[in-house]
Amino acid sequence: MAHDGKAGGPAPEVPQGTNGADGTGLKANAIGFLDALVIGLNSTSPAYSLAAVLGPIVALAGIYAPGVMLASFVPMLLIAAAFYYLNKVDQDCGTTFSWVTRAMGPWAGWLGGWAIALTGVLVIGSLADVAVHFGLLAAGLDSWAVDPVIRQTLTVVVILVMTAICVIGTELSAHLQDVLILAQVFFLLTFAVVAIYRVYAGTSTLDSIEPSLTWLNPFGAGGAALTGGLLLGVFIYWGWESAVNLTEEVENSATAPGKAGVWSTVVLLVTYLSVGFAVVGYAGTTFLAENADDEEAVFAVLAHEVMGGWDWVVLLAVCTSALASTQTTIIPASRTALSMARRHALPPRLAHIHPRFRTPDVSTWWVAGIAIAWYLVVNQISENALLDSLTALSLLIAFYYALTGLACAIYYRRHLLENVHNFLLIGVGPLVGAGLLTWLLVESVGDMANPENSAGGVSWFGLGPPLVIGIAIGVVGLIVMCVWRLMDGTYWQEKRSVADPDLVHGTKKSP
Repeated sequence: MAHDGKAGGPAPEVPQGTNGADGTGLKANAIGFLDALVIGLNSTSPAYSLAAVLGPIVALAGIYAPGVMLASFVPMLLIAAAFYYLNKVDQDCGTTFSWVTRAMGPWAGWLGGWAIALTGVLVIGSLADVAVHFGLLAAGLDSWAVDPVIRQTLTVVVILVMTAICVIGTELSAHLQDVLILAQVFFLLTFAVVAIYRVYAGTSTLDSIEPSLTWLNPFGAGGAALTGGLLLGVFIYWGWESAVNLTEEVENSATAPGKAGVWSTVVLLVTYLSVGFAVVGYAGTTFLAENADDEEAVFAVLAHEVMGGWDWVVLLAVCTSALASTQTTIIPASRTALSMARRHALPPRLAHIHPRFRTPDVSTWWVAGIAIAWYLVVNQISENALLDSLTALSLLIAFYYALTGLACAIYYRRHLLENVHNFLLIGVGPLVGAGLLTWLLVESVGDMANPENSAGGVSWFGLGPPLVIGIAIGVVGLIVMCVWRLMDGTYWQEKRSVADPDLVHGTKKSP
């Protein structure tokens, strides 16, 4: 890898796929392109994302909700392109952490890695909780679903089981994901087809509207609605990059993981638009807007309206969606921690790889343990506090996605003017994506500053709880970074660099 960093000479090379503790690498070629694609899809938890976000988007944009979801796809595609091109020249399971470190230096890289790791910690418990809740509803155990002790106990069990599967092996994880995505897509498409059929058959039980292509106009509801909808749209697409976090374990690691990330965003777009048209067409905008704060309304209440006694099919779709995402969300957090640890940005013990399964067992269990603790502690505060912590996710997501887009242009800076392809797809595209996400980040901060916009409408230190949680995560990250910098300065000796011309032009393979 060529380096042209600041004064001080080239940075030391960091061997990829190695463990600083015992030299055991992650299991190469453990899964293929399709497995990576499935994991990228499941990481977004499509059914759950729709259940949680479709109502609020309709409340903002009305019949133009599909258009808002289409507009939200644009920055995601641009950032997915950045992931593809960065992975092409640096196949490191730390993704954003590694790339930003090389392009912008260790301080920015560390914060990018911290943001990825913390998103997992914040959301794993909530995803497992949703899987348990909808699973119990599908089984007809409604009384169990509302019992906090039973629900939280089962949630912890689900996290532990999914963590164990992640540790046992990437192949086993991928096989389980294949089953879960098939079930989820089948259930969602069945629901969408039946809903659309009943709209045109005139048998809808709600205020149905015949779908129209004009619904794809993101500006139909006005600028303010589009802004609010885009903030929600970031959440429904987030997670596809888990496929790239497995880069060291995927066949054709230089290109397959990045392609899986790009294609997963495209498949998600088709899925979201299909279900969005079906739901808005069947229920109309009034029902969805009135129940915007109730995620069960879309796929629990509405499922019964559409499917009758077969509503358990849709409930299982949400259950399998959240279950799959519980597992796949552990992947980016644990792989990022592994990457940081083997470069001494975190304690080297976290870089340990299981000698038999060849997975990052220590970092995986640490991620699960912290996620469980967060879930249980926040639930004791209030259910609204858990929802507020999820809202704070958008700050972290927008931050590290924007950082990745910026890093792409910087890392490739010597190659952007070589041809139109590089200029537009590696330079302009990622920068536009980063700019859009930075704008959304600023808008999010303004929105979250108002306590009335939080789940419970309460004030923490005069601000909305989600913003306080986001600020706290940033402050804790800065403290941990500075403390570890004093304890072990190895990582901070790395210098900024540029993409190796031979890798860019394909005249040699990545190490």
